[in-house]
Amino acid sequence: MGLSIDTEYLIQRLGIPPEKIQMQYSNMTAEEILKAEASQGNQAAIELATKVLSDTKFVIELFELANPENKLIILKQMNERELVEYLPLMEKEDLLQGLFFFSQDQLMILLQELPPEQLVDVVLELFSKEQIVSYMPEKQLDKILTDDNTDKVRILENMKFIQKEYLYQMLESVTGEEIAPDTSSSELLQKISKLNDGDFKNGLRNLKVPAKQDLTILMIRENQRLMEKFDPSAYTNIINDHKFQPDVVKAMHVVEKEEIIKMIEKLPKDMLSIVITQMDTEQFAKIVMAKNPEILAKILATQ
Repeated sequence: MGLSIDTEYLIQRLGIPPEKIQMQYSNMTAEEILKAEASQGNQAAIELATKVLSDTKFVIELFELANPENKLIILKQMNERELVEYLPLMEKEDLLQGLFFFSQDQLMILLQELPPEQLVDVVLELFSKEQIVSYMPEKQLDKILTDDNTDKVRILENMKFIQKEYLYQMLESVTGEEIAPDTSSSELLQKISKLNDGDFKNGLRNLKVPAKQDLTILMIRENQRLMEKFDPSAYTNIINDHKFQPDVVKAMHVVEKEEIIKMIEKLPKDMLSIVITQMDTEQFAKIVMAKNPEILAKILATQ
């Protein structure tokens, strides 16, 4: 399939009489017609030969670049390195459409490669904090609650909102001592605060899952950055279990453009070319004229 040059548009711009086209130029390429007319002093032909390299509007009309199929034919003549150079110049919304070329499983791999803060942003587009915590495996909750960088003071403050029965259970699990039933929550918390770091973390691990979930939610409401401690694979397992590709791609609008480009670069060459056809037509023409004028000349020569 060849690119469709608008021959009628070319003839009109050159002002060539129809009979001359029939008698002299019927078997000539567009480039040959341009050269012939220019050599005969046709000023319009001389100007148009220059316009192929300088006039964006002319190139768009001549090569009918508003048609994505014509863009694709031009792009197929480029190598992958040349194609990749187009991506940073595309609108983010157009790049996102390329993510539909990835399967669900492939998208999960790409998400795991994101910077943690951007992965969290995507997940929060799909689920509430409460949903995320409810889906998280217990070991992931432990990662937040027992991380060396997690603020122990903030944990103790938030434990004020945990049911007293869980505080009993936590304390007894590490001390081995029975706690008097009438011990108040504040007294329990005071005892917990005096535990050494090892016992404190073990006590948190020994909490029942509902208490861990409540405590984790309280912690991440205060500091969303704590969500970056969850394993990327834990997030993608949740997404894969509860969402489908269209929802995932829609949520990825929060990902920075640079990261989207890294993903699109992983597409096979043919698919990468299709993504670039979504580029603004004027922008596309300008780049081809600047970076790949030899392709335009080659196409003209074969018309």
